[in-house]
Amino acid sequence: MPEKLSLMPELAAVLFDLDGTLVDTAPDLGAAANRMRTDRGLSALPLEILRPVASQGAQGLLRVAFHLQPEDPDFAPMRAEFLEIYAAHICEQSTLFPGMAATLTSLSAHGVVWGIVTNKPGFLTLPLLSALKLPVPPGAVVSGDSTARAKPDPLPITHALAKLGISAAQSLMIGDDPRDMAAGKAAGTRCWAAAWGYLEAGNDPRHWGADQIIQRSEQLEFALLHFNTAQ
Repeated sequence: MPEKLSLMPELAAVLFDLDGTLVDTAPDLGAAANRMRTDRGLSALPLEILRPVASQGAQGLLRVAFHLQPEDPDFAPMRAEFLEIYAAHICEQSTLFPGMAATLTSLSAHGVVWGIVTNKPGFLTLPLLSALKLPVPPGAVVSGDSTARAKPDPLPITHALAKLGISAAQSLMIGDDPRDMAAGKAAGTRCWAAAWGYLEAGNDPRHWGADQIIQRSEQLEFALLHFNTAQ
């Protein structure tokens, strides 16, 4: 017989960050930045250089690819160009991280709802999710522009939980960035750090205040199956 989720009775929802947690979007994000470089006669950068900042979106990728900061006069037009290119190639190489399809299916099979809370803008989030053909649809999707404030503010998480009709005390937030832990803690959820995500050098999940660190995405389903003993 299949193993049943031994989730704490009060756990009813799991919220995922998107880029670097649920979905490996770095190849498409990196390709957009490199297309901009090659259009300007620059050589493409190895994905290994761009991957660690993929969770930071246009800001991180433009910083690494062009040494641009938000206060630079060229940043706004370059950001617009980056987003236009990325939107046109939103899901050519992006995939769920290994084990994530099984995790989502397992959660659903045991009556645990799930949702997405991301700082990615909605005009990118929704087409990406549609193209991925998820095995189980999310019960709530909150993008970076769905609420007045984005993570690390807790508002997107409280908004997602309101859409799900579940309290923070019954919920778990999983993400690959300190802002995910900060938002979850402020909202009152438990928080797990996704150490398989996009981590810049020196950005150590042990310093994020997470309740638990999961090293590999393939380990997540098992960790949830043994939630009682994992706290």
